[in-house]
Amino acid sequence: MTLRVTEGQDGEEGEWAVLRVSGELDLVTSPVLRQRVHGAVADGRRSLVLDLSGVFFCDSSGVGVLIATRRLIRSCQGRLRLILPAQGATDGSHVNRVLAALGVRRLFDVYPDVATAVGEESSPLSA
Repeated sequence: MTLRVTEGQDGEEGEWAVLRVSGELDLVTSPVLRQRVHGAVADGRRSLVLDLSGVFFCDSSGVGVLIATRRLIRSCQGRLRLILPAQGATDGSHVNRVLAALGVRRLFDVYPDVATAVGEESSPLSA
């Protein structure tokens, strides 16, 4: 059970802090992501992109961290965007299916890639 959370190129794309997440997001590993998100917010980052395209497993505790992240970012008037592969992709599509199955996918602004998510005139994929 491994989870890696790394910062994107230099940790940011313009005003956006980018955290690239890969591995399994479950009860054992989700505190790692929670800690990194809290660290970014403590550093004053209010625009956050979570690139989940490398996550191949996500359970309810992982979803809980995503919902808590949304709540935290909203509480400080920030913005959160998730990167999930397009439907039909094999890597990372598990998270998309789990969020949809639980009925919480619509809570998140989802983008196909980081470049689109940090673009000025980008719009999220429909739920």
